[in-house]
Amino acid sequence: MSSDVRVRFAPSPTGKLHIGGARTAIYNWAFARANGGTFILRIDDTDPTRSTDENTQIILRAMRWLGLDWDEGPEVGGEHGPYAQTERLDLYRAAAQKLWDEGRAYPCFCTPEKLAEDRAAAQARKDPFQGYQRTCRNIDPAEARARIDAGEPYVLRIKVPEDRGDVVIHDAVHGEVTFNARELDDFVIFRSDGTPTYNFATVVDDAMMGITHVIRGDDHLSNTPRQVMVYEALGAPVPTFAHISMILGADGKKLSKRHGATSVEEYRDQGYLPDAFVNYLALLGWSLDGETTIVPRDVLASKFSLDHVSKNPATFDPKKLDWIQAEYIRTMTDKEFADKIMVPELHEAGMIEGNLEYDEAWIDALAAIAKPRTKFPADVVTVASPIFATAETLEYDEKSVAKGLAKEGMGAILDEAEVALADAEWTPEAIDAALEPLPEKLDLKKRIVFQAVRVAICGNLVSAPLSDTMALIGREDCMARIARAKTMAL
Repeated sequence: MSSDVRVRFAPSPTGKLHIGGARTAIYNWAFARANGGTFILRIDDTDPTRSTDENTQIILRAMRWLGLDWDEGPEVGGEHGPYAQTERLDLYRAAAQKLWDEGRAYPCFCTPEKLAEDRAAAQARKDPFQGYQRTCRNIDPAEARARIDAGEPYVLRIKVPEDRGDVVIHDAVHGEVTFNARELDDFVIFRSDGTPTYNFATVVDDAMMGITHVIRGDDHLSNTPRQVMVYEALGAPVPTFAHISMILGADGKKLSKRHGATSVEEYRDQGYLPDAFVNYLALLGWSLDGETTIVPRDVLASKFSLDHVSKNPATFDPKKLDWIQAEYIRTMTDKEFADKIMVPELHEAGMIEGNLEYDEAWIDALAAIAKPRTKFPADVVTVASPIFATAETLEYDEKSVAKGLAKEGMGAILDEAEVALADAEWTPEAIDAALEPLPEKLDLKKRIVFQAVRVAICGNLVSAPLSDTMALIGREDCMARIARAKTMAL
């Protein structure tokens, strides 16, 4: 199914992609996918002092990690490009010139000092309108041209119709929002340095790219009446607006660094899964049915709708994010877990060079014991470290040795374990069967016997199930570990 729906995510490359921006991108992507529409990525880089190519690459990497594929934009192209504002200056100049030629915009020569004086005078006389006083609105065009030719600095202002009634926005989230057009001044659309203002450039882009729905943070709501003035001046259809609420920290204040990580890359580096992260951010202001918490990507892409977006601020809850992360890992099959998390992590840690040196059954068995103990991908390395060690390289935890080995009688336990395991078939079941009689035989508590063997084999007291771990390590190395541990036991 395809439709005429066209949406865009237009970040400014002035830093990393933060949580609020990521959620905006997710909503645009999901809305496009649910409606068979087009999702456009545009780089709004008209702030020359803060926009950098490096920041653009950071945004693109974050978008790729989130799995938000775009249909038009950087590295993809499209018939409405270029997709960076710094490459579209000629288009903005042409649009501004057209408005000027049609009498919908005009040059203003007022200096900052003049503007300040006019504002102070309006305040002194308690004028309800304290914006630009339209001083240059009716300058004769010939005079204006002469002053420009003489080198006098000027800006270009849009001419807001004096008889324009209230600006009414039919917002898909907030409902009908009314702005008093009489409070709109003739705002600047082109600066004296020859660059467009945000409210002009973004509208020119949206109009030329055929954007049908503008989904963005509600901090942009106050910009909307000015942007509507530009759409109308250009003779372009006004898109449907959907302003989504801000994200708050647990203290009710706008999310910031004091609440912890704020950028997408920080969460990626902490080990969050992109599907879990997208699921959680989607729930910050939207719900499938008011109850469902786990919303897989394909469901989000088919069921997302703006009428389920709340106008109330959302609260970022790290504990809920962690819960969703755990659920995504828990519901993976062992093979999915091995392919997506375990093997890549072990490869990154230098433990394996891929699957080639271990057969599929061994990998599956490791996944079965690692998955329940994994909250974040890095946990895999902790769980698997004793298994990938050798009798010579295994590191022993001092506290575990003191508690499980360095006590009277522990050497005898290891002697008996050595004998019991010598002829056992090397499977988890057979290993358990061989060790099970030892507590009764030695007249010791089961916990004490198995602690000694666990520390001997794994170097600590908190490892994965003992018999499963031993089966993965192999008979020869396990016996060598017991022999080494006997030198530490009493």
